[in-house]
Amino acid sequence: MKIPLPARFRTPVLLMAGLTLLVALATAIGSEQLNFTLTEMLIRMIVVIGLYMFVGNSGIMSFGHIGFMGIGAYVTAWATLAPEWKQVMLQGLPAFLQEHTYPFPVAVLASGLVAAGVALILGAAIMRLNGLAASIATFAFLAIVYSVYSNWESVTGGTSSVIGIPTVVGPWTAVAFACLAVVAAYAFQVSRYGLMLRASRDDEVAAQSSSVDIVRVRLVAFVCSAFLVGMGGALYAHFLGVLTTDAFYLALSFVTLSMLVVGGIGSLTGAVAGTLAVTLIVEILRACERGFALGGAQISLPRGSQEIGLGLALALVLIFRPAGISRSREL
Repeated sequence: MKIPLPARFRTPVLLMAGLTLLVALATAIGSEQLNFTLTEMLIRMIVVIGLYMFVGNSGIMSFGHIGFMGIGAYVTAWATLAPEWKQVMLQGLPAFLQEHTYPFPVAVLASGLVAAGVALILGAAIMRLNGLAASIATFAFLAIVYSVYSNWESVTGGTSSVIGIPTVVGPWTAVAFACLAVVAAYAFQVSRYGLMLRASRDDEVAAQSSSVDIVRVRLVAFVCSAFLVGMGGALYAHFLGVLTTDAFYLALSFVTLSMLVVGGIGSLTGAVAGTLAVTLIVEILRACERGFALGGAQISLPRGSQEIGLGLALALVLIFRPAGISRSREL
């Protein structure tokens, strides 16, 4: 028997159902390594979906969203670390953070809100720029965040690792937040703000003549996407249990942008499909780097093959399918 499903709800429902089924199968298999990989993939998917919310709808490439991820990760560390750890590692924190520990849901929400607040202040200036100028400004933001967090030792620990973060995020927690991100991104996509933003992306002059406040709609998308990315950073911190500033810089920026481009910048389906595809490529190459037996001989790829393979995959997609795996279309 077919269950009728309104066309406007098909994309988010099918994506959430697919992700939930994937986690259920992985849980049934019971592999610890598989669950680890799946959890990391789902957290990155939240970040890619947040990136899509702004980049896919506005057409402006952002190189700085991983900065919001880092902000969210450190906010949740400040909130959930035991006071004994904070008094040793993070002596510059204010008393309400240094002397208290907050619940996981409160910390994740605060991470998203702080990232969104920074995006509101930053976006008020950057969203007035267009094209390459706006993209370079977002990269400058990433560099500033990395420099500040690497040197503010009393608050972030500097280049040292922040340890002791509760590791409470597993596959089911990650997929729940990934489904929430899918719903949020799709709701924005079909909202009047999403429609106006895509209109400005396709024809800025025509959008302005139709009374679209381009700076305003870009700023709304920028803030909403930063909120999702900040929450993704908080989940990442509670997944790893340890933070370093180097984790939120160029390498992760390249991977998340590759996921979005490979899947298709112009669709939510592309953000999800690209994350799945790139994760699969990286895991296969990682296994080949570790080596495998073939006819009694041990064969392994040289170190760095992951980056080379990912670069080749990105180049091939751009050459043969510029719109990505999904052709920038929804399910």
